[in-house]
Amino acid sequence: MNVRYWLSDSIYGINDGLAAIFGIIAGVSGFGASRQFILVSGMFGVIASGLSMAAGAWLAAKSENELVDNVRRQQHLAHDEHPEEQLALLGGHFTELGFSDDEAGWISKKIADKPDNVVRLLLIMEHGFQSDHRKRPLDSAIFGGVSTWIGGMIPLFPLLFVSGVQGFWLAAIVSIVAHFVVGAAKSKLTGRLWWAGGLEMMFAGILVGLAAYGLGAAGSKLFMKL
Repeated sequence: MNVRYWLSDSIYGINDGLAAIFGIIAGVSGFGASRQFILVSGMFGVIASGLSMAAGAWLAAKSENELVDNVRRQQHLAHDEHPEEQLALLGGHFTELGFSDDEAGWISKKIADKPDNVVRLLLIMEHGFQSDHRKRPLDSAIFGGVSTWIGGMIPLFPLLFVSGVQGFWLAAIVSIVAHFVVGAAKSKLTGRLWWAGGLEMMFAGILVGLAAYGLGAAGSKLFMKL
């Protein structure tokens, strides 16, 4: 499996688990539930989030492979039935890149000596697909699911040892710091400044926590009136 995709699945999985479980902890804490209930809710949230991410990553990778295969088949069929049109289409792309018509025609004819090259280049130029790239659904599911479990356990871990208000604040601090670290790591993939990505993710985590806690508190008041 390509390392870039491995890192991408893992980082996004950690981020998903971290945000989801921190939201659950904050919401249930705002509702005024006991430490035991918070731990149980968080643990089942970790399990459900990991399974959901694994299933989603598997389906996404499988669907992407099927899409690429289908487009590749169509491109091969178009080349077999209308080779001159496909060659002209390829030449048009080279013209857009700045080559003259004669240069584009010469390059296209040289490429056409190997028909597979025409299809491969058209897949890239027309559809943005790397013809030799295929994701492995099982790998995506494993990396996505396990990383989500890891991310989900981060805000839950402090509550295993510290209870009460202190436990919640410790979980919140650990979660906010983890959000910054994950955001900074994700920036390595996107090319952004690491501290900018970290701060963005940290503030997003804070907003999630505040919103979930507020909704939990409001729900508690509403429940008491029923």
